[in-house]
This record gives sequence, C-alpha cells and structure tokens, in this order.
Amino acid sequence: MRWIRTLPLSLKLVVLIVGAIAAVAAATAALSQWLSPWTAAAVSALTIGGITAVTVWHTFRPIRALLRALAGTVASYRDGEYNFDIRWDRHADLIELVRAHNELGQTLREQRNALVQRELLLDTVVQNTPVAMVLVDPSGRVVLANLAARRLLGEGHKLEGRAFTSLVEEAPAPMREAMARGGDGMFTIGEADQEEIYHLIRRVFRLNGRAHELLLLRQMTIELRRQEVQTWKKVIRVISHELNNSLAPIASLAHSGAELLRRGQHDKLPVALATIEERARHLEGFLRDYARFAKLPAPRTEPTRLPLFVDKLRIQVDFAIDGSIPDQMVRFDPAQLEQALINLLKNAHESGGAAHEVALGVRRIAEGWRFDVLDRGSGMNEAVLANALLPFYSTKRSGTGLGLALAREIAEAHGGRIALLNRDGGGLCVSMVLPDQA
Repeated sequence: MRWIRTLPLSLKLVVLIVGAIAAVAAATAALSQWLSPWTAAAVSALTIGGITAVTVWHTFRPIRALLRALAGTVASYRDGEYNFDIRWDRHADLIELVRAHNELGQTLREQRNALVQRELLLDTVVQNTPVAMVLVDPSGRVVLANLAARRLLGEGHKLEGRAFTSLVEEAPAPMREAMARGGDGMFTIGEADQEEIYHLIRRVFRLNGRAHELLLLRQMTIELRRQEVQTWKKVIRVISHELNNSLAPIASLAHSGAELLRRGQHDKLPVALATIEERARHLEGFLRDYARFAKLPAPRTEPTRLPLFVDKLRIQVDFAIDGSIPDQMVRFDPAQLEQALINLLKNAHESGGAAHEVALGVRRIAEGWRFDVLDRGSGMNEAVLANALLPFYSTKRSGTGLGLALAREIAEAHGGRIALLNRDGGGLCVSMVLPDQA
C-alpha cells in the first residue's frame, strides 16, 4: 500500500470519505438483521466515525510536524542560520513546497558565503590601505578604525568604542584645528625634515537609518614631494623659455646697434637701445619676482599692535572683520605678514564669492595667534587642495602660483604653519598660525 503515501492529500481525503461512507453502508446492512435500522445506522456511524477520526489524525500528524519544521527553519533563517534542510516523502502535493524551501535555504547559504568572502576582502583592503579611516556613530564613538588610523590616532591601540573627541584632544594642534573647522582640508604636522602633510576628507551618510561620519586622513607628503620635483622642472623650463625670449632679441639688437654705429647711422640707435632696455627691464622684473620667493629673508620680528596693523592692511585691500581684532601687541615681521595676508585676501576676492563676504579674523589660541582669511567662493576640490601649497601651482591662466606658497614660507619662517579648509556652506578658510615670539 506504499502507493497510497505518494497520492495527493486531497485524493487521499476523497478515498477516505468514500471508504467511510461505504463502510457505514455495509455495517448498517449487516447490523440491521439484529437491530432496528436507525440503531444499526447510529452504531455503524459512531464506529466508522471514530475509525475515520483516528485515520485523519494519523494522516495529518506528519503535516503538523512538517509545519513545525518549516516554522523552525524560518526562525533559523531570521537568526542568520541557513544550515538546515527538510526531508519529506509522504504527500506528493507537499513535496514541491519542501523542495522550494530547501532550495531557498541553499540559495541563502550561497549568498551568505559570498557575502562573507566579500566582507573579508573589503576588511583586508580597508585595514591595509595607507589612508587612515575612522567611522564615527551619531553618539560620537568610533565604530571602525583601520590600522593606519590606529597608528595615527592611537599609537597602534584599538580605537573602537572610544569617544572620537577624546582622540582629537590628544592629536597634534594642526589636526585639532582641521577637525574643529569641519569640512575637507589640508594641514601639516611637524617641522623641516619631519614635516608630514595630510589631506582630510569628511563625509556623512546613513547606516542602519542613523547618520554616521566617515573621516579619511591621507598622507600627502611623498606625493607632494614628487610633485614638487616636477614643478621645479617646469619652473626651470619656464625660466629658460623666458630668458631665451629676452636674451635672443637683446643679443640681436646689440649686434644691430654695433652695425648701425659702424655705419654711422646714429639716428636708428635710440630705437634699438630702447628695445634692449625694455627687454632687460622685463627680464629683471621677471627674475626679481622669482628671487623674492626663492630668497625670502629671515623674519625681522618686532612688537606690532594688531588694530593698527589691520587698519594699514585695509588701505591696500578691502575686507570685512570676522569677530573683533584684539587690542594687543604681537611680535612678528609686519612687512612679511602684510605681504602674505595681501596675497591671501586677493585670492579670496578672486574666488568667485561676493566681495563683502571676504573677511579677516584674528584670534588668540593656546600656542599663539591665528589669522583666518575667509571667503564664500567655490572652495577647492580634492585635486586643487592637494596641490595648492606647491610653488608655481595655479588654476588661473595668468597666475604665478606663488601667493599661497609664499604665505606658507612666511608662516613657516615664523615657526608657524598654514592650513586650507573648505567651509561649511561653501567657500574657503585659509588659516595661518603664528606662535608666540620670544
């Protein structure tokens, strides 16, 4: 009778009902010889009903077990466990359900294995990238930090679970200032041969419905050094080109002047000499501009009252005051700092923002004084930020690329530093920090 087990459940029920009716009819006919027809029918119905109930319960008991197994595996799937299959060979019309369920489990297992492999690959890449990566949750605690971040911010120790603000408080001052400003930026740690330049990138995104912040700190020192070499090669080519453009006509005109003098044509000499003078003065100015940058003298610091210094600066370039100017005496080289701030303020006016939004702020900080030049222009993209402090790098058609580089040289000559930071809401902040001078 094994063939009955493979029948569809609905057909089994039909066979059971037909069999029960036939059994009741046969039993009633047999008992009617000794009992009244109604009594015989009642006895037969009760007897066959009991047998039928037992048979139905026995038939549906495996189905109840199957439903419990299905519920259990679904709960396991919810908990992330997919290593379960169900074996079933009783009712043919439920085999497809069991098979589909087992195929779902197999698909989930394969997807989980693939996801685990991708996560392992991603974790390997994240942990071994030279870019320091820190993920901060809405409560301000670190939820992910790769090896580079541990070395940079935690002396190699694990950072997960720590408050990010406490890590920033222990970081060098340039990094603290860059973090406090918000947005992307460049900053420098260390001095001279120990100088390290970093590019800060900050992004906010939603993870599990909550806003998280991802911070990337990319060390740019080696790359910038390589670019500096390329830049100096470019400078040499530019200077050589300019020298040739001026010296060639000077040599030619000098030869022509000698010929004119030999022939006695003195009336044409003034034109040749004037042209020689014009080219020589152009060459002199060209070389003077480059020499000013290359041979920046040591600062001659002197006590300077800040309000008077700022008032003198405003005569040469227009700007607003961010906050108030402290009425204090500060020691620095007024001529060099004036030149640096004029360059920065002119850059701010050329940034594309409104002229009245160009501002200068002067603030006292723990280690000295900070001069902030602010604008509401287009800011700087990643590529420009990475190259902005290089000598002779410029995005302007007629720019020399010396403004920011000269400001950096002046700040570092005073023992300070300069940082570029994109502002929230658009624009750029160029911060120059000067330490207290003895």
